Parts: sequence; structure tokens; C-alpha cells
Amino acid sequence: MPFTLPILDYPINALEPYIDSKTMEIHHGKHHQAYLNNLNNAILNFNVPYASIEDILCNISKYNDAVRNNAGGHYNHSLFWKWLCPNSTKQPAGNVADLIKSTFGSFELFKTAFSDEAIRRFGSGWAWLCYNKENKNLFICSTANQDNTLMDITPKSNTGFPLLGLDVWEHAYYIKYQNQRAKYIEAFWNVVNWEFVEEQFGLAVY
Repeated sequence: MPFTLPILDYPINALEPYIDSKTMEIHHGKHHQAYLNNLNNAILNFNVPYASIEDILCNISKYNDAVRNNAGGHYNHSLFWKWLCPNSTKQPAGNVADLIKSTFGSFELFKTAFSDEAIRRFGSGWAWLCYNKENKNLFICSTANQDNTLMDITPKSNTGFPLLGLDVWEHAYYIKYQNQRAKYIEAFWNVVNWEFVEEQFGLAVY
């Protein structure tokens, strides 16, 4: 069965003014769709056994760059749409809030650390807040291109379950923010779906 494009949980213009509808239209309908088309073709051409996207990522070293790039692109974006919402609580509650405070000192210090990581990522890539199951702690990191922290090629220090991710490819923000990545990152905090972050934490510790 081929992988398919997830339907957004909100209208295409629901994240205005922080993320504009034109960017969402192109990002979701064209960029993500292209990753899907390329992934499904790569799976057929490489004879990848049917598996979940997570299984493919956790064994990505077995596959070629076409599978790596497009499996990462599909997984990362499928989560990204869930990490966005029009009615954000602006900050977490529950287990994630407590762990952020104990790890980083405060929510504001966490935001600064995450934003700095996203700004420092050279070129295209993603910034992540992840949970390390072995150490039972949170960490912030970034990955290049469409790599993520589930992939078995990721350094052990950056391996973990993604609780929150931010796409810092230029196609995620250039229509509205041009080269001002920092302004895009600042706007992102207004549309974070902290309820979904908490759901991800529940999966991480399962």
C-alpha cells in the first residue's frame, strides 16, 4: 500500500497571520506531495518490504538516498502539520511542561534554546525537542535536510523520539518572511499544538 498525504486538521488559512495560506498551500500540497510520490516510487524501485514509516526510518542505513530523503520528508511533515494549530495554548501543560522546566529551568529558557538551535541550523533542516528513552530526559538538537532523530544513521547523542519539530527549510517560510528565519521561528511559537506534543510524549514513554 502506498503512503498517502495526510489531511490537515484545520483550514489552509487557519494559521494566519503567523504562517500564510500560500505557504501552507505549497508546503503541504506540493512539497509534501512530492516527497510522497518520490517515496512510493523509491520503495517500489528499491524493493523495500512493506513496513511502517517508523520501521523504514529506524533501519534507514539499509536503503538508498532516495528512500532516506523522501521517507524523512514524509514523516517529518506528517508530524509538522500536527504540531501546528490555530488555537495554541502558547505553552505546554502536564508532563511535558514539568519535564521542560526540570530540564531547561523554565519554559522561556527552553524556547530560547530551541529557537537558537533552529537559527543555527545551517542551510536546510529541522530543529527538534526529543525524549531519550534510555536516560529518560529531554534534549534539543537539529538535523540536516530531511533527516530526523529516529534514523539509525543519527549520532547516538541525537537519537530520540521527537516531541516537537520545526521545519527550517526556506520553503517553509520564504514567501512571508523572505530571509528572516528568526521572525518565522518567533511566529512559530504562536501556533504550536502543545496537546499533540503531550500525545507524542505519551508515545515516547510507552
